[in-house]
Amino acid sequence: MREPLRRYEAGKQGLDAAIAALLVQAQAEFGASGDAELVREILVTGIKLLQDRVPRGDLKLVNSALKEIRHAMRVFAPYEAVRKVSVFGSARTPEGDPAFEQARRFGEQIARNGWMVITGAGGGIMGAAHGGAGRERSFGVNIRLPFEQSPNPAIAGDKKLIGFRYFFTRKLFFMKQAHAVALFPGGFGTHDEGFEALTLVQTGKSELVPIVFVDEPGGTYWSDWHDYIVTHLERRRLISPSDLALYKVTDDVDAAVQEVLRFYANYDSSRYVDGRLVIRVRKAPDARELAALNTDFADLLVSGRIEVGAALPQERGEAQELPRVLLEFHRRENGRLRQLIDRLNALAPELPPPPPPSSPHEIRPVDQPPA
Repeated sequence: MREPLRRYEAGKQGLDAAIAALLVQAQAEFGASGDAELVREILVTGIKLLQDRVPRGDLKLVNSALKEIRHAMRVFAPYEAVRKVSVFGSARTPEGDPAFEQARRFGEQIARNGWMVITGAGGGIMGAAHGGAGRERSFGVNIRLPFEQSPNPAIAGDKKLIGFRYFFTRKLFFMKQAHAVALFPGGFGTHDEGFEALTLVQTGKSELVPIVFVDEPGGTYWSDWHDYIVTHLERRRLISPSDLALYKVTDDVDAAVQEVLRFYANYDSSRYVDGRLVIRVRKAPDARELAALNTDFADLLVSGRIEVGAALPQERGEAQELPRVLLEFHRRENGRLRQLIDRLNALAPELPPPPPPSSPHEIRPVDQPPA
């Protein structure tokens, strides 16, 4: 019989009592919820860093990273209900370049459909996407570099511009906040972000999102990259054939936007509950469609069948009105899971209409508590 997990504590009675008392006081002051137990563990970790005699430089890293994460969470929080796409591409692409114009058109079209755009806030492709989306529908996650990374005019000075010291905290928010990823031609950083996005969705460390690689009209930047992936990764069995379903390459902005929007035609979101994958959809498959899914996607199952149900008790407050598709997913081939989601999206013949703001860029954030 497995022993119960030990409570995470500082291990000193006086310290643990002091932490508990501080947390009670904080809860009374701020009206904190039951999630305060997680905050207690954060406080314990801080004490343990002292106990471990962590070098000052490492303490400064942890301190700065935690403060960056907290600040970024606060900036994004009022816009949590708005879908966002992270856009990557070269800061060196000049205005008027075909790739620049593609990024500008992409930002404009995705904003007209109610989305927001997240970029690294620099010039080139980043400035183009922000310029197309407009200031109100733009987020900037800037990195402090000695070159190339001054905020572009579309986001400079905006409250939705965040300056990061560390690449790893910045990358966290690029993916954590993204409901889609779009990549335009770029250098090392663009490829780094593209492969990281693919790795996270392939391994299941991030929720599945549409990933689209956008060439300039008639260009071969990403189509050549795709040929490399097929020739040197897929054919050598370094990735699964179904992993190619995790992304789309196109030189058509309209097709890129549709790839993003279509992913959410029926699919809403997903999470695991007691080992089962729960997929929230707007339209549940009927008996005939469900039977076809069980035939075509039986390879995804550890056991049992793909079923349809309602919100589970553990999902309190999480899209309660939507039906669920439930399965014991083996968590190995997320490319096949993407193909299942594509099939579920095919059950919704029409894309849901975009929200109807008075201006294509108008957005109203929810209220936020004081700092």
